Amino acid sequence: MLIAQVTDIHLGFEPDNPDEFNRKRLDEVLHALNHGPNRPDLLLATGDLTERGDADSYRRLADAFSQCEFPVWPCMGNHDDRANFAAHFPHIPQEEGFVQYVIPLEGRRIVVLDTLEPDRHGGAFCERRAEWLTARLDEDIATPTLIVMHHPPVEVGIDWMNTHPQEPWVQRFAAVVAGRSNVQAILCGHIHRAIAAPWNGTTIAICSSTAPQLALDLRPMDPETPDDRPMIVADLPAFALHRWTEHGLISHFETTGDHDALARFDASMQPLVRALIGERPA
Repeated sequence: MLIAQVTDIHLGFEPDNPDEFNRKRLDEVLHALNHGPNRPDLLLATGDLTERGDADSYRRLADAFSQCEFPVWPCMGNHDDRANFAAHFPHIPQEEGFVQYVIPLEGRRIVVLDTLEPDRHGGAFCERRAEWLTARLDEDIATPTLIVMHHPPVEVGIDWMNTHPQEPWVQRFAAVVAGRSNVQAILCGHIHRAIAAPWNGTTIAICSSTAPQLALDLRPMDPETPDDRPMIVADLPAFALHRWTEHGLISHFETTGDHDALARFDASMQPLVRALIGERPA
């Protein structure tokens, strides 16, 4: 199974611009997924779908996703609004007022969480959400499972976007997933960079954004002393492709745009290809 992931779309950053930069970047990614060599079986959109959570941005987002030739499954980020989202994505389940649900698949499943808390930039995972996730994980302790959420529960090293491991929501989430050997990975967004990290017996894979990305600067940051460091950079729009096999999840991170081909599979490369594949067991 091939799962695509986009995140941090921030549609509506320029609300009155029909040629909005962030919409163009999203369209580039969706075109690559629809027409490139790696068409996915489904697409996960992992939060910050819009910039302001306004109804018109969700309308435009639904229009963008309508071009997809595969199912699209979104979740909430800190820039989103549940009510406005639901008005334009009524087919996406909500449980107890949260956009959280299970995507059943043949021999696998994906559990989508809602880590939005209005007026808070960082993540949230309250007792009600913990009870819901506990129930979903308890009802099937064997099927290989992915958890999908916007906020990563791990400290990534970019000071102004870090999540502290002692935050109450992180501790609550960690307690729910502890010892769940069938949770094969946790897919997140929020950081606007591609990052992979071990965490509590599983792996966290963070997808970079379709919107502009965070600059990679791992130095500490003093909020009282501006130092003119870059914070946001306009690298190419990015996405992830997660190949889910019987051995687990293999994550690839890609960007749009033209990639200069320095070699192609032609007659000159055929001997190398034959040799490499010939080394493998039959």
